[in-house]
Amino acid sequence: MGTLVEEIFSYKLGRPVEQGETVVTEVDHVMSHDTTTPLAMQAFRKLSKLTGGKVFDKERAHLVFDHIIPASTIAAATLQRDIRGFAKEQDINILQEGICHQVLPEKGFVTPGSIIVGADSHSCSYGAFGAFGTGMGSTDIGVAYATGRSWFRVPATINVNMTGELPFGVFAKDVTLEMVRIIGVDGANYRALEYSGDLVESFSMSERFTFCNMAIEMGGKAGIVAADEKTVEYLRGRTDKEYPMISARNPKYERVVEIDASKLKPLVACPPDVNNVVPAEQVEHVKIDQVFLGTCTNGRLDDLEIAANILRGKHIHPEIRMVIIPASREIYLEAMRRGYLEIFAQAGASVGTPGCGPCIGRHFGVLAPGERALTTMNRNFTGRMGDPTAEIYLGSPATVAATALTGHITDPRNIL
Repeated sequence: MGTLVEEIFSYKLGRPVEQGETVVTEVDHVMSHDTTTPLAMQAFRKLSKLTGGKVFDKERAHLVFDHIIPASTIAAATLQRDIRGFAKEQDINILQEGICHQVLPEKGFVTPGSIIVGADSHSCSYGAFGAFGTGMGSTDIGVAYATGRSWFRVPATINVNMTGELPFGVFAKDVTLEMVRIIGVDGANYRALEYSGDLVESFSMSERFTFCNMAIEMGGKAGIVAADEKTVEYLRGRTDKEYPMISARNPKYERVVEIDASKLKPLVACPPDVNNVVPAEQVEHVKIDQVFLGTCTNGRLDDLEIAANILRGKHIHPEIRMVIIPASREIYLEAMRRGYLEIFAQAGASVGTPGCGPCIGRHFGVLAPGERALTTMNRNFTGRMGDPTAEIYLGSPATVAATALTGHITDPRNIL
């Protein structure tokens, strides 16, 4: 009897588990990407004498190229070459179809009740499926590759209860930014954030991704939504694996946060912290040099659709650059079929290969000294997109698209 996270661990271990308890359990899937795999490989090789030199299960160990793809430097190309050698040695297929947190669910690897660890902090995204997903350091991931197991301290849970209907011009990203503003960048340190309420139940899987993805921006160990019929529908045709539909039972939450979305306006997170959130209308004077639509937070099909509807038949401001990167190949192809990519190209935007790119300042949209960007990503840390004197603002896909037309931060209600 417990929170959703406690119920998942109890299910996996076959006994009641409570918050604060330290447990060792098998994991369902392990993931690392092109910038975290090299250190994981080192840890794995140190255990090779005990494991026979092979990963615990080549079907549940995943290597993803997404952070610097295609390689933009000699160093990146060298790292990827070395990882390809490791993948061949272990007989593991490298996933090179987009951002890891989008591709793993698309492949049916993320299912309700599963435990997934990844060498990337935004592995908490998998909680959108009623799974326990969390990020770990590369050393722990190397051990998980070798043993198929990991240790966890079962986190306490903060319940975020969301109600109300979204007002005109307000989207899931705005609700997420409001949540970060209330809880703070360290208000959920090593806690699970369990999202509930009428609003969450009405949201699509894509919108649930956005909430779970940004749990780490509050210090969260995991972000999670109980699986329901929308989860089942998303997974239909993606996996034939049986999975449990786990829910919280008489949970004891550390804290309950109430959010009434009907009172919200379009929001923007201002540098240098994600919780420095204000209404978009208050910062419309801020000139922007580049807008970026994409990432594991808001690079899905509905995000592209929102932007396409705003940009259709228009052209971006002559003094602004617009970068758009679909989160996966699947999304890219469907956006192409629907005509979104043509709309973006005609509007003057640059559309890139599915991956992370500008989000970590590696390529395809690096910022110069003193420049400002408005993006749909999850972090606005100093120096994240390029020069440390550049500034990063965060907003919804609608706010980003509206800003692309005006050249300054724009409340999307003025454009929609």
